[in-house]
Amino acid sequence: MKLNGKTIYAQSSDIKSRTYLEYRKDMKKKAIAELDVLEWLRNKVKRLYLKKKTKVYKSGGDKFLWFLRQGGISRDVDFVAEINDTKIEIEFQYGGEDIQEDYIFDFKTSKVGKKIKGKKNRIAKDTFFLYLFRGAPTKYAFITADWILKRGVEGVAPAWGNREVYKITGKQLLTKVEEDIALKNIWDSINAKIEILDFQHKLINMNKDKLSYLLQGVIDENKIVQIVPKDLDSFFKVCFILDNLNKIPQNANLWLIYLLSYVGDDILLEDISKIVYCIDFLYSKIELKPNELAQLIVKIKGLLEKIKTFYKENGSYVSSLKTSPLDETRFALFSINLLEDLIQDMIFYYSVTELKPITKIYENVADVEKIYKLIKNATES
Repeated sequence: MKLNGKTIYAQSSDIKSRTYLEYRKDMKKKAIAELDVLEWLRNKVKRLYLKKKTKVYKSGGDKFLWFLRQGGISRDVDFVAEINDTKIEIEFQYGGEDIQEDYIFDFKTSKVGKKIKGKKNRIAKDTFFLYLFRGAPTKYAFITADWILKRGVEGVAPAWGNREVYKITGKQLLTKVEEDIALKNIWDSINAKIEILDFQHKLINMNKDKLSYLLQGVIDENKIVQIVPKDLDSFFKVCFILDNLNKIPQNANLWLIYLLSYVGDDILLEDISKIVYCIDFLYSKIELKPNELAQLIVKIKGLLEKIKTFYKENGSYVSSLKTSPLDETRFALFSINLLEDLIQDMIFYYSVTELKPITKIYENVADVEKIYKLIKNATES
């Protein structure tokens, strides 16, 4: 899997002590917001240019990817708007509470201006910024890079690994702020999905706690990479250990084919979560051959359809009476989360056309609002 020229490796300050699965989770929060706001942005651009042909899409189109498997992050702009034959690049940021005059908003220097050889000062990029406010869900601001460059104060942002930024005050930004009540529903969806993401990701820590005795008791790391496990539970435990040890199994392609054989009609949601975790782990370590890719496509389709059959009208997923509906729902959401990652990754790296591109995170979840309410009620009771 080759990285393109607009890709950089994630810095250690970004990743810190997180595993790549944890880092991907954090990266996905912005992707949730980007994809949920896309339709609103399309309508907004269409209204701004009523007499012109407009098109707005994520940079990369159907191949948009929120996190590159090899630890890279893309420098590509967030959105592209085509107005007749003119392309406009749009960067997307969100954050902050309701806008206060003394609040400081940061904009990365590299996204605002570009260096010209032989010149001291940067010149503004031909880029628009769309800023949304989490604490003021009906407000937004469209600002140009030139506007930021002329008014911003140079500094660094500790939250972004001390990257160079231009700092704009809330008082300055308020001159650009507008309001649209339609954004309230979008923020409701974004907040619900982020809550779901945090809820389902807790399965990782739950499994770490369950398997901590195995992680601590590993004596020969080299030995466990050699023998293909004999059953699904063993497969999951070994993959989990290898993932945490940052080890790759020998004959990983063969491991994947063995693993796919566990996908059957009688599997439960906990089984599916283990299978999908192992698929995700092995997939990131190998180059798929055409026959392996074909098998994986079929299994991914089958797993998503299987998960759908377990959905109940109260917002839960249930496959077994021996496990609580809340745990079952966590298994389902965790699996959908990684399957959507895999789908978009295969479209990006392998140009797969047999799978439908992910246009919104958790689009394969039956009812985001119901599931969000189920989780909130369960965790608050």
